[in-house]
Amino acid sequence: MSKPIVAIIGKPNVGKSTFFNYLAGSRISIVEDTPGVTRDRIYAETNWRGRTFTLIDTGGIEPDSDDIILSQMREQANLAIEMADVIIFLTDIKQGVTSADKEITTMLRKSKKPIILVCNKADNYEKDVQQIYEFYNLGIRRAICNISKSCSWNR
Repeated sequence: MSKPIVAIIGKPNVGKSTFFNYLAGSRISIVEDTPGVTRDRIYAETNWRGRTFTLIDTGGIEPDSDDIILSQMREQANLAIEMADVIIFLTDIKQGVTSADKEITTMLRKSKKPIILVCNKADNYEKDVQQIYEFYNLGIRRAICNISKSCSWNR
């Protein structure tokens, strides 16, 4: 039986590569504050809490862009979505829910794959907890607020 495939999807600069490296247990993806550093799919075999799986890092999705590089990055993300058994949708809690987040949510729903929403950059749980509930409006059934503390909700 083949290993499950988990794809990390989201806008540029929400922390996808940092999260990928964390789950992979080593620095495989380049991490920069500049959008567009990750352009192709990057793979790692990893084990998390006793489960072995293939993890895919993707470039940021800019749903409305006609830029040729950004559209190719979007195509790479679409290929990862097609391959995935589970999708991690990484968002930035500091930015709140954006129109791009809503469009990406719609795109991910069309895949009919399980989606886990991760509200990244929640550095101060007590301060950020109110912002977390804004993401509930995206309608994703499972959410994790950050790596150290989770506030899973199930609808």
